[in-house]
Amino acid sequence: MTVITHPRRKSNLATMIDSAGGVSVGVALAQARANIEAMRAKALIVIDAQISALEMIPAPTGAGDNPVRLDQAYRAATALIDAAGPFELPDLCRAAAGLCDLIGAIEPEDPFDWRIVTVHARSLRLLQTLPPAATEERVRILQSLSDVIERKLAQTG
Repeated sequence: MTVITHPRRKSNLATMIDSAGGVSVGVALAQARANIEAMRAKALIVIDAQISALEMIPAPTGAGDNPVRLDQAYRAATALIDAAGPFELPDLCRAAAGLCDLIGAIEPEDPFDWRIVTVHARSLRLLQTLPPAATEERVRILQSLSDVIERKLAQTG
């Protein structure tokens, strides 16, 4: 049996761990929200620029041009997702992700109906301008885009 003959000292690390310090979870979340909100204006500018980029990509003029144009559309859509994701803009993210899914599922050398990119760009612009209370309209737009994607994916599969 072991007998301790001197008082145990608590280590400095144990003292720091046991003592109050730092910030509470609630305060940390509030600070994080405030930091993100400060970046909202920049994100909205990026979102607008990426929608404009999608709108301005010309349709491919030939089979050799197809991969370049699809890559441009994919990059614009992913940049939009990156900018919209932290700001609770799920409709924009979902529409852009659908376009990415479709572009990722096809072979770049295969013929591609460029109207899909045009429709997505216009739908993204509409989603961007709709008021937040227009939930029914948002649902219809997203459902229509999903229907287009499902039909096109069924044709490629």
